[in-house]
Order: sequence, then C-alpha cells, then structure tokens
Amino acid sequence: MRDLEGGRRYGTIEDFRNFVRLAYMSKHLHHSGGRLCEPTDIAVNKRHFDMLLAHMTLSDKPFMGDVTAPSRAQDSVEMAEILFGGLNERTVMTSLININSPLTFDATMIGALEIYAHSNQATILSPFIVGGAMSPVSVAGTLAQVLAEVLAAVAYSQLIQPGAPVIFGAFVTSTDMGSGAPTFGTPEAAQITYGAGQLARRLGLPYRSGGSFCGAKLPDAQAGYETANSLNSALLSGVNFMLHAAGWLEGGLVSSFEKFVLDADQLGVLAKFAQGVPMDEEAQAMDAIRDVRGGEGANYFGAAHTYRNFEAAFWRSDVLDYKTYETWSEEGARDAQVLAADRVRHLLASYEAPALDPGIKGALEDYVARRKSEMPDAFT
Repeated sequence: MRDLEGGRRYGTIEDFRNFVRLAYMSKHLHHSGGRLCEPTDIAVNKRHFDMLLAHMTLSDKPFMGDVTAPSRAQDSVEMAEILFGGLNERTVMTSLININSPLTFDATMIGALEIYAHSNQATILSPFIVGGAMSPVSVAGTLAQVLAEVLAAVAYSQLIQPGAPVIFGAFVTSTDMGSGAPTFGTPEAAQITYGAGQLARRLGLPYRSGGSFCGAKLPDAQAGYETANSLNSALLSGVNFMLHAAGWLEGGLVSSFEKFVLDADQLGVLAKFAQGVPMDEEAQAMDAIRDVRGGEGANYFGAAHTYRNFEAAFWRSDVLDYKTYETWSEEGARDAQVLAADRVRHLLASYEAPALDPGIKGALEDYVARRKSEMPDAFT
C-alpha cells in the first residue's frame, strides 16, 4: 500500500474496503475487481472471506472470485450462491486464471479453473508474460506462445464444462535486460497487446489486456507516461475487459490511493474517446459556423450552439488543476498527488453503501464466521 499520509506500508482490510468504496463511486470503473491490495492483518487462509464480503456488501458492481487455492474458489462460488439466491447455471462473476508461462499450469490455478468452469463461472485465461524472461524477446515469438497457452487453457475448461465462459487474456510486460526488472508502457508491449487482440477476435473470444501498468515508485511523471501508454494501447487494441485499470505502482507490488483516483479519472478520457465522433445535425454545428463571422474579436462563446452544448461538450477532469498560475499558487501550489489525496478524502467522506437485503448480508456474515471457525489461522 502507499498513500500520501502513511507512505509505503503493508495493506490492511480497511485499506481494501476503501479501495472497494472508491471503485464503487467511480463513474468510469464498471467492476469492483478482485485482490485490490493484500490485507496482511488477516490470516492468509482467511483473508479471502473478508475481501469477498467487502465486494459483496460495499458495492453493487461485479467482482472477481478468489483463485489462491481451489478451496477458496469454492468458497467464492458458495458466497455468490448466497448473494444471488442460487446460481442455477447463471454466470455472476469472473476470475483470473494465470498461466505460469512458459507453457505451465500450476496446481493452484488449474484447481481454481476446475471449480469455476464446473460451476459455469467465467474465467480469464491469461498467460503471465514478462518478455525475455517468460517468453521470447521477439513480439512474434511471444504471440505464438500466448496463443498456444490460451488455447490449451480454453480447451481444458471446455473438457470440464462444455460452454463454460472464457475470456482470452494477455498480461504483457517487457524486461529491462540490464537488471531483469519488468518494464511497462514499452512499444513492444503495445505491439503484443495489439496482436493478442487480433488473435482473440479471430477466435471469437472476449479479450482482456491492459491496465494502468507502470513500474514507478510514486504517482509521478514516470507513472503517468507508462500508464498512459498502457491504457491507450489497450483501448485501441479492442479490449473488452481491462483489469488492473487503476492504482498500480511498482509493477503491481503496490496499490496507491492517489494513483487509483488519478487513473480512474483518466479512464474518463478513454471512455469519451471510445464513443467516437457524432455526425448528427447538432454535431456538425453548421448553424454556429453561419452565425459566427470571421474578423477581429470573433469567437463562439456567445453562439446559441455553444450555450446548448457547453456542459457536455468536452471531457472534464475531477482531479486535475486547470486554474491560472496565480490561483494555483494561492491555493498551495498543489501537485497531482496532493490533488488526488484531496479527492480520495472527499470520495470516502461522501460514500454511502448500496442497498442490500439484511437477510442476505446476515447470511453472508454467518457463512464467513462459520468457515473461519473451521480452520486455524495460517500466515504462510
């Protein structure tokens, strides 16, 4: 975890709950996510209960099931059955099944896949690619490996449950060949993201890739450049599900509240861009062009067309500062991280939980209490 107030530290369940609240309140995030940070104040073998409970009670957005053990995947299914009043073959959640590249499924992931496929829950079948370490250094070679791994995973899921819903996944980074560290926002990663999107469409499968990937230690200029490169290439590659879309620092080792709201804000840019260019009569603005004549002092501020459309004409940031230098300086010369911290405080202070049937909430809490009581704490 990292935030402006506490610095870099171990995450807690309250940090996790606050991430769920922030995601719930973001108009540009459509999904509550999965493991938003690691709540280290709860035993390893029990923390998935509290994380799922947070997703189910603090938000009404879709969420991901746990995959850190087959038994925890089963707990996710059973809690979803309580929340939705039985599944009856309905698909209500997804989960991330990483292939341990190169060309390997470990027992944890394959076991979780079996649970979810058997219960008809969606799985993102995603090679974990760090180019040069877990795949060849070439784009074409990496894409060949990605395709082979995804096809093997899809085939296995269909052997378990014909028709089990799957998503073609591709988590892609490259490697700093001097240090071995993963790098983000690189042109090679973008090319692989584009190529994997073409492969997914050829197979007729939904596509997961991209996110707010960066290797920066702070939500600084490096984070901004790398994240923008990652987000834009993912959008243009045609992703249907963009996981890790907000909050990443240090290659995913750290979740940041400030980076989360900065990224969530920028997702609004992608959403507006993806809408395309309207070409109806109002969008063509011929009346405005006719009304505003050229010459000294001519402008569109007073045009009737401007008055009709100015409120929704351009995307507006909820975080960034566009004031004059003098106003910005008088208000404390706040940088993006400080502005984002203020936004976090505002959102959490105004949070209101969505409505949930008290009987369902009680049943979920009873399930969590009972299952926790059946096992001793384990911290490994």
